[in-house]
Amino acid sequence: MMNNPTPISDYLIPGKRAHLVGIGGVSMCPLAEVLQGKGLQVQGSDMNDSETAQHLRSLGIPVAIGHNAENLGDCDLVIRTAAVHDGNPEIAGAIARGIPVYERAQAWGAIMRHYPNALCVAGTHGKTTTTSMCTHIFMAAEADPTVMIGGTLPMLRSGYRVGNGDTIILESCEYCNSFLSFFPTVAVILNVEADHLDFFKDLQDIQNSFRRFAELVPPSGSVIVNADNEGARSVAQGLDAFTFGLEPGAACTAVNLREDKGRPVFDIHVRGQFYAHAELKVYGRHNVSNALAAASAAYVLGLPGEAVEKGLASFTGAGRRFEYKGTFNGAEIYDDYAHHPDELHALLTTARGLDYRRLVLAFQPHTYSRTSKLFEQFVAELKLPDVAILAEIFAAREQNTQGISSADLCRNIPGAVYCSTLDKVAEQLRQIAQPGDLILTVGAGDIYRAGEKLLKKDV
Repeated sequence: MMNNPTPISDYLIPGKRAHLVGIGGVSMCPLAEVLQGKGLQVQGSDMNDSETAQHLRSLGIPVAIGHNAENLGDCDLVIRTAAVHDGNPEIAGAIARGIPVYERAQAWGAIMRHYPNALCVAGTHGKTTTTSMCTHIFMAAEADPTVMIGGTLPMLRSGYRVGNGDTIILESCEYCNSFLSFFPTVAVILNVEADHLDFFKDLQDIQNSFRRFAELVPPSGSVIVNADNEGARSVAQGLDAFTFGLEPGAACTAVNLREDKGRPVFDIHVRGQFYAHAELKVYGRHNVSNALAAASAAYVLGLPGEAVEKGLASFTGAGRRFEYKGTFNGAEIYDDYAHHPDELHALLTTARGLDYRRLVLAFQPHTYSRTSKLFEQFVAELKLPDVAILAEIFAAREQNTQGISSADLCRNIPGAVYCSTLDKVAEQLRQIAQPGDLILTVGAGDIYRAGEKLLKKDV
């Protein structure tokens, strides 16, 4: 983060002009709207034009395409995403002119201080789904929350909403220690695993970060921890945490768990007492855990069990979380954001339990560093599907200094197929798709386009 002596809150006042670098991002677009609503003059830039950029322009927010120091104009402050570095011409230009530069997380942190209830959902994985479940529950309770999710929620038709209630719900990411700029009154910790090893040194470094996040909660607030996850338990050691989990002993747990057409049905008990009945529209044991986390947040914030029941019943999944895309040659195509071995395991074991003839996976690893450092775990999980097709690694913010390729994974997975482009992935899927198959396009990059290319040919 930039070493600015003046807190960002001093600049988030009516009349100030804020320039957002990467304004088209999933958490930058809602930030632009919130800042405009607070009376700031907002402008920004992004590398590519998009529907998001067009939406912002429709609100009177100028969006420049491409990064250039001239885009700064006469702005008073600059806010950037974590992926934008000091070498960006707009960041360098701001530094040269003495314009203060802040991180996106600092802006959200300053904003959330104005809410009595700041519900922050953190964890190595499951954040988007759990934050979305919380949103459904708080909407069912008519709490009119402000929401920021790192994905698209069909109910909102976006990844955010600006409400007038006393609660703000934020998906809270550990990458670059972003969530340490937040001011949670309720902090949910879903799991703590080794990830983002291009930033963190090791698992201990990650655990230290999550511990600092938990310690941001004031004594009057609540830290909610997954009792089933060793990393989360370790982080919460010595804290007076509210626990959830499927194993005995958690404060919030699932009772009478069964499946109805593959989907979990259960009662939610808190400290041995019935709180709510849950009938999920999403699959998998991991989503039972996510639902318990969301119910725990609702409980500590005083929401009735009826809101939990209604909210969970209406939740059909977040965008790119086992999202149905269509049918090709009798095969059903779903898309998912999973990009960590643990996420892959949860997704693939759930998928194998469904009533399909074959499980066909088209997977795109995300970042060279993650693929390299978690290589053996990826190999183990990628052996689970009947057919594995591997797209080349999605670079995201990285350069391939490790000299690694998806072809290296393929050599360790019997029968796996390597495709250097998404067009080749789509063509491979077209050739092998059969009635009764479940085809999953999986990864945090643009692998979903392979499924879309496949479906476009089915006309």
